[in-house]
Amino acid sequence: MKRLRWPTRLPIDPYVLLLLGTVGLAALLPARGTGAEVVDHASTAAIAFLFFLYGVRLSTREALDGLKHWRLHVTVLACTFVIFPLLGLAARGLVPVLLTQPLYQGLLFLTLVPSTIQSSIAFTSIARGNVPAAICAGSFSSLAGIVITPLLAASLLGSGVGGFSADSVTEIVLQLLVPFVAGQLLRGWVGGFVARHKKVLGLVDRASILLVVYAAFSEGVVQGIWHQVSPLRLGGLLLVEAVLLTVMLALTWYGSKALGFGRADRITIQFAGSKKSLASGLPMASVLFGAHASLAVLPLMLFHQMQLMVCAVIAKRRSHDPVEPAGGHSPAAASRTAADTAPRQR
Repeated sequence: MKRLRWPTRLPIDPYVLLLLGTVGLAALLPARGTGAEVVDHASTAAIAFLFFLYGVRLSTREALDGLKHWRLHVTVLACTFVIFPLLGLAARGLVPVLLTQPLYQGLLFLTLVPSTIQSSIAFTSIARGNVPAAICAGSFSSLAGIVITPLLAASLLGSGVGGFSADSVTEIVLQLLVPFVAGQLLRGWVGGFVARHKKVLGLVDRASILLVVYAAFSEGVVQGIWHQVSPLRLGGLLLVEAVLLTVMLALTWYGSKALGFGRADRITIQFAGSKKSLASGLPMASVLFGAHASLAVLPLMLFHQMQLMVCAVIAKRRSHDPVEPAGGHSPAAASRTAADTAPRQR
C-alpha cells in the first residue's frame, strides 16, 4: 500500500492550510478563562524558544563576512523599514473606501515587520542568486526588526492601538532579542545539537507560530471583533496587498539595477526586500494589539501566502535566466565571487 503524499504542485503552501485550520479551530473552540491564560503563557515561551533557535543557527562568522557586502544589506533594510512603511502610510487614503480603520492598522503594521529568513534563502537559491548574502540579509533584518519595528509602531500607530505602550517595546525586546542573544552566546555548546536535529526543531518552529495564531484569534473570537470584517472588506484588503507586493517586487528588481547591482545580488534584494516575516510579526502583534491582534495579523497572514505564491513563480522563471559571464569586473561577477568565498549554510 502506497503512502499518501502531499501534491507537489499544490498552489497553496500546506503550512498556510494549517494556519487557516488553526484560525478555524480558534473560531469553533476558542481558549477561555484559565485555558486562555495557559495558551498565552505557552505561546510566549514558544516564541522565546523560536528566537533562541534563530540565535543558535546564525553563524557569527557568516554574519561578520556578510558585513563586507554592506551595500546590499543597507538596500534590503531600506526597502523593509523605509519604503514599505511609506507605502503603508500612503494607504491611509484608502480608509474608509476600501479598508476599515482596524484593517488599515493591520496593513500598516504589516509594512513595519522585518523580512523573512527561510523563504528568502529558498527562493534566492532556486533563482541562482547570492545565497550567502540572502542568509545574512534575512538574519540582519530580523535582528534589526526586534528594535526597529516596535519603535516604528510607537511613532506611526500611536498609543491608541490595543495595549500598546512603552512597556510593549520592552516586552518585545525581552521576548525576542534576549533569547536571540542567548542563542548566539550558547551556540558553541548547543549548535551541534541543533544542527543534528534540524528537522525536528523545524517542526517546533512552525508549531510555535500555530500556537501564537491560535492564541491571537481565540482572543479575537472571545472579544467578538469578527463582526467588523465583511467579505467586501476582505476583497479590498487583498486588492491593496496585491498592489503593495507588485510595487515592492518592481522597486527591488529595477531599483537594485539602477544602483549597479549584478544579477545575483538583484535576486537577493528582490526576495529579501519584498517579503515580510510571519514568525516575527505574530508575537509582536500579540503584544502591541492585545485583544485586537487577530485583526492586526490578518493582513500579514494574507500577505504571507500571497508573497509565497508569487515569489515561487518568479524564482522558477529566474532560474532559467542566462547567467552573466564570470569574467570581467561587473557587479554580478563581484557578487558571485562573494557568494563563492562566503561560508555555506549548514
